[in-house]
Amino acid sequence: MKKIQLAFALTILLAGKSFAQSPQIITEYVLKFKDIAIEEMKRTGVPAAITLAQGIHETSAGQSELVIKSNNHFGIKCKTEWTGPSVSHDDDARGECFRKYSSPYDSYRDHSDFLASRSHYASLFKLDPTDYEAWAKGLKKAGYATNPKYPQILIKLINDYNLQDYTLIAMGSKPDNSKEVWASNSNKQEENAPIAAVTEAVDASPQRTIYPAGVFKINDTKVVFVAKGTSFLALANEHDVQLNRLFEFNDMHPQEVAATDQLIYLQRKRKTGASEFHIVAKGENLFEIAQAEAIRLESLQEYNFLKKNMQPRVGEKLYLHQQAPAMPRLTTAAAIISFFSKSDDLAKAPDTKTKDEIYFVHTVQLKETMYSISKKYAVSPQDILEWNGLQSMALKTGQQLRIKKI
Repeated sequence: MKKIQLAFALTILLAGKSFAQSPQIITEYVLKFKDIAIEEMKRTGVPAAITLAQGIHETSAGQSELVIKSNNHFGIKCKTEWTGPSVSHDDDARGECFRKYSSPYDSYRDHSDFLASRSHYASLFKLDPTDYEAWAKGLKKAGYATNPKYPQILIKLINDYNLQDYTLIAMGSKPDNSKEVWASNSNKQEENAPIAAVTEAVDASPQRTIYPAGVFKINDTKVVFVAKGTSFLALANEHDVQLNRLFEFNDMHPQEVAATDQLIYLQRKRKTGASEFHIVAKGENLFEIAQAEAIRLESLQEYNFLKKNMQPRVGEKLYLHQQAPAMPRLTTAAAIISFFSKSDDLAKAPDTKTKDEIYFVHTVQLKETMYSISKKYAVSPQDILEWNGLQSMALKTGQQLRIKKI
């Protein structure tokens, strides 16, 4: 009898962990991380309401020991496939291995990938993304948490803090006016409380690097820094490099002079960068990133599922050593849409071919969502948005969508 009473007491204690924080602290947490949750819903289909509720609960609204020392917002343990940094933390057992992240953004992204890549969570993505009760119960059933009250905790948080609004915002069904609402009810200093690692990467303009004079090396590749107006023919002759090879080494079309101050490589760049990742800074494009990291442009594009003219958003992580888990978010769908032939008529033909890529048309049926369609064709919701130049996840019955044949 005592064991039963003790177990019940522990359950109540665990169930109340998230609610020990004041409503203001929880609201501040939501405002800090809502944009990441919305973006991750657009990318993978994990409802923003669920993500935020899990983050609040697992971190005690950002105050827990684990999140402070690891940026781990979802209590994800190392698992056998994890090769990144880790920390030791007491949970179900003493000294368990938990994943450690360089920023909250990485934790949120890994959480989405964690759910989307495991077969025992696959049934969740067949649910209506607005059915947060089914998602909460499904997470517990799939083994995400051991606490028997886990679904009720998430549901209560979603209801108490109107987290469903962020799912609707991600779907394009509701405008995001949360900052205005918060500003009218709280200290404005807290309105835009930053996530340091993300905000700094997004807002900071690229620092001007000072390069040495003459020939030096980046990523074990010979390079010179030339001034605007430098003759490429003179440069090639000076360093005994064929002119056509000079342009090939630098992923450039033939031209007479340098249009800007820039790095020019005197030998072929490497297939991998010196660093493992590159965070996109304000004003950078793929060519400039490839030059800065001394990596071949085609390798940079291949690792990150990118094509010519695609522009990753500021703050996105580009992989320089291996295949990225997913395409980075782009600044606009226009770069992808530019690949489509303007003469294509979706209504006339079920299959269209554009620059060696095959597309067909899906007609939206009653009750279909962007997520159910993306799962049907094994693509991401973001892919569908970009292929069709859409800004909203909202769909109408009878609407036609272009889907790339994989």
